[in-house]
Amino acid sequence: MKTINTLMATAIVVSSLVSCETANTESRKNADMVVVYVDSIQNLTPEYSNESWTNLNKGYQERMVIVENDMDNLDEETKAKLEESKAKYNALKASYENNIREKEKQMVATTNNYKSNLRNALFGEGAIGEDMQFNYVTGANLHDVYQRFVNTVQDNKDKYSREDWDEIKVLWEALDNRKNEVEKDAADGDNTKIAGLKIKFGAIKATNRAGTKGDENREAKDKS
Repeated sequence: MKTINTLMATAIVVSSLVSCETANTESRKNADMVVVYVDSIQNLTPEYSNESWTNLNKGYQERMVIVENDMDNLDEETKAKLEESKAKYNALKASYENNIREKEKQMVATTNNYKSNLRNALFGEGAIGEDMQFNYVTGANLHDVYQRFVNTVQDNKDKYSREDWDEIKVLWEALDNRKNEVEKDAADGDNTKIAGLKIKFGAIKATNRAGTKGDENREAKDKS
């Protein structure tokens, strides 16, 4: 009986040790998954966008949740490797976030520059700033402003993109709002001339903006 009890006790101890070793092995595998994942991110060609980083971060966090719930089963060597990997990840995170911010700043600067160039072409250098104030437009120069706008659109209608036309529409509407404020001071006959320019602009926009959209749809379809 004593022998049987001893054998049973030994079996329980062995079973416990095997179970513990199995748990430790599984925990190390989970930790190694984090290490391998971080190394794989380091080897990627960076794509500095919020969408790209969100996906990378999601993969890291999913792996870390598993490991953090199992830290007690990790040996010191594995914990050290994991801490080193965390440091690498934090450095990667900082690099991605800094580059994403810089890229966004560049995009804003490019957009502002593009809009500034378009405004300068339509109204004159520096006439309309980022604040979109039309104070320089008065009854005295109202017709000339419309004339320049429509002439510029006429000359460049085949070059404008869909985005250009969208911005032109915004600027045209802003000019019309200013016209309502100052047209009472316009010279005799200017309102009639402006009405003619508005008809001309409407025809140009209707023809070319629609054509641009069609071209862009065809290009997108060809690429798909």
